[in-house]
Amino acid sequence: MLKTEQLSLARQMDLVFKELQEELSGVSSGTVFVQIRNNIVGKFGIRHNPLYGRSGTFGDETEGLTASQQSSFRLMALESLKFKRRWTHGEISYEFAVKKGIIMVDAVLESNYNMANLMIRYPRNAQQDTDQDCG
Repeated sequence: MLKTEQLSLARQMDLVFKELQEELSGVSSGTVFVQIRNNIVGKFGIRHNPLYGRSGTFGDETEGLTASQQSSFRLMALESLKFKRRWTHGEISYEFAVKKGIIMVDAVLESNYNMANLMIRYPRNAQQDTDQDCG
């Protein structure tokens, strides 16, 4: 059986979009988020508000992304991975909207670092030298 850590990040992203396919077909705007830890996708999903209130009631959004729009979205998400540099922990957010039948996507790549990991990587002597340079 294949494990998540054996899959490339691009293949994992492909699986994310496959899993979100039905949900994306019901929304025409929102944000797809993908949380990454050790280059492995963990939590992912869609932030959106598909309910529109009028006259005291809410109605569902009637149209979502078409199969073609979803395919374009997925390809743009895969292309955005080329801009991910060096970091292994973080989040990628894809803000999307359909305008005049064309899907528009803005990608935000967020790297996350942990100071505790740096304390392990750098010896205390090097840390004290840096502290003296700053003070």
